[in-house]
Amino acid sequence: MGSEPTTGPVPGQIAGPIPGPIPGQITGQIRVSVDIGGTFTDLVVEQGAALRLFKSPTVPGDPVLGIMNALEMAADADGVPLAEFLGRTGSFVHATTRGLNAVLTGNTARTAFLTTEGHPDVLLLREGGRQRPFDFTVPFPEPYVPRSLTFEVRERIGSTGEVLRPLDLAALEHTCDRLAATGVEAVAVCLLWSTVNPEHELAVAQVLRRRLPDVPVTLSHALNPSLREYRRASSAAIDASLKPLMTEYVAGLTGRLRTAGLTGRILMVTSAGGVVDVLDAADKPILTINSGPSMAPVAGRAYATADLGARTVIVADAGGTTYDVTLVRRGEIPSTRTAWVGDEGTGHMTGLPSIDVKSVGAGGGSIAWVDPGGLLWVGPQSAGSVPGPACYGNGGTDATVTDAALVLGYLDPANFSSGSMTLDARAALDAVTERVARPLGLDPIAAADAVLRLTTEQMAHAIQEITLQQGVDPARAVLVGGGGAAGLNAVAVAARLGSRELVIPAVGAALAAAGALMSDLTAVYNTTVPAVTSSFEPARVNAALAGLRERCREFTAHVGAAEDDAIVTLFAEARYPQQIWELEVPLRVGAFVDGSDVTDFEADFHATHQQILGITDEGSPVEVVSWGARVRVPLRESGGVLTARLGPAAPPTTRRAYVRGTGMTDVPVRSLASIVPGELLPGPLLVESPFTTVVVADASTCELSGSGSLIVHPARDARRADTEVA
Repeated sequence: MGSEPTTGPVPGQIAGPIPGPIPGQITGQIRVSVDIGGTFTDLVVEQGAALRLFKSPTVPGDPVLGIMNALEMAADADGVPLAEFLGRTGSFVHATTRGLNAVLTGNTARTAFLTTEGHPDVLLLREGGRQRPFDFTVPFPEPYVPRSLTFEVRERIGSTGEVLRPLDLAALEHTCDRLAATGVEAVAVCLLWSTVNPEHELAVAQVLRRRLPDVPVTLSHALNPSLREYRRASSAAIDASLKPLMTEYVAGLTGRLRTAGLTGRILMVTSAGGVVDVLDAADKPILTINSGPSMAPVAGRAYATADLGARTVIVADAGGTTYDVTLVRRGEIPSTRTAWVGDEGTGHMTGLPSIDVKSVGAGGGSIAWVDPGGLLWVGPQSAGSVPGPACYGNGGTDATVTDAALVLGYLDPANFSSGSMTLDARAALDAVTERVARPLGLDPIAAADAVLRLTTEQMAHAIQEITLQQGVDPARAVLVGGGGAAGLNAVAVAARLGSRELVIPAVGAALAAAGALMSDLTAVYNTTVPAVTSSFEPARVNAALAGLRERCREFTAHVGAAEDDAIVTLFAEARYPQQIWELEVPLRVGAFVDGSDVTDFEADFHATHQQILGITDEGSPVEVVSWGARVRVPLRESGGVLTARLGPAAPPTTRRAYVRGTGMTDVPVRSLASIVPGELLPGPLLVESPFTTVVVADASTCELSGSGSLIVHPARDARRADTEVA
């Protein structure tokens, strides 16, 4: 969630018939969530104790059409018209990468940036830098808003909130003339020290809304009250640039859903792992910029906890385009304020809380290719949904991970994606032969195996990078495999890491969409009130904390919930004096009553510093930069995971498939729905569910958990052999 959200839409920012939030708890019989991926649009339907999954090809030119197609599939499965199905739907939760893709491709609104006179280069000077400092082939990044659309405002507020130079309203009127002449479509305002005194930003907004009533405005102090000027300016600029696009998208989405018969609540997923009402998402579109990847960790943690009681969990979501990894430590999903759109250091920082996810270009649609030097690569390019892998029969000729898996016999060409697609095995073989086997001088089977093994290595490397850097041995963590392509490599990745246990939820093929159904209405608020424990002023701090709790109460009322339904957590962003970065420390108390509360806070900071950075300085005071509050309103009456038994219990069969060290051989095939709790299945084995196939190409063993997850225990010999190969 973002910081300091306003309590409602700003006039002129919402266009089109966008219904507001429906008060009260969700009471419909059906709850639906949807996640738009690069290849498929995933739909999860929860109806009482039943849980169903649907996948429809993503329509890049009209993502809402892909959603409507998936809803039609769900209605057909119920044997009812779409209007009747939607009429019984109490909530519709949506995760989207619409805003993210717009920023990455530069297809955002023409945005102006207004800042204090004398400081026009805040977006140019920025934070970050090259990951490899001596690689001068990487150009210095362009600012998010060009200098030609950056305008200086004559005013100045000091660090303590005093007005050093009054706002020049006449000059601002002239600036509005220039904005109108340049045809700007959105405006971001970031004035110095507006986090301490927002008087001038509010006055600028009044003038802009009077002079440019149809142009949306984002104020930095309201969106992200951060002391760091670049991230505050960057977040405001990104948010403003997305408002026209996301307002139109949300209006189209809600309009088509309402026309089709939906009367329930429409929610959108945020980057911070929660949900907000669709109107609030349109008002602050930057909140949704990483909404897709943020949901898989929520579901992954829930299943690892329910199935194995795990506290250290690696959640890996393998989609058609990317492999997203998150490390859960001590049961807590990590959050970061340094999330980047684009490459770290050279992209654009969102500056708002976001689930910490590492992504690599390795998924089912990733393209395998051989460079002029004869080296095999997989990704980061993806075949996407159009044309898709060669085996989809839509004109694709590149060899993808899915094509390699089909050549190896891991997929049933006649029953792919719950039978909604028939794969072209010959096209897959031709693509692997032409694009990989011949350039490498290998037979097609060996080439396909090389593609899967390289993909496994890339996935394992992504996990090692995010775990070992934090001092966590991945072999001691539970691995959760999600995404439609998870089953192809999950067991091999677990073996490569030396994992003892792998969890593949029954809803794993749509892990992010399932996580959306487990999420709560959430908001995060911050306020800048500096404090030092050596000279602590409890009155100032307690007033700030009281203000944060009041804002949480306002949010709770805004979403139509009772005050007792909300769960509020207070925290501080603190550091040792002269440190550059802060650490987040939860507060034990709602107000500092006496010196012991301050002493307890110091002790908690020292412990957090030791856990994260490996050192502590208990003799030093602690400096607090800002205070914050998270408010969470649960949407489900019963918590816990979504249990599922998907698909018909098909009888056991066999299929010719590749087993390393043996070659193509008859491998047993079991449907996930046919496995009963307590049954221990040895590999080699293929476990099929409606939307994914779990490849156990070694002597690992599998069993079913109470929630319907497949629990895999990688064989010791497999772990050792895979490590030796690597």
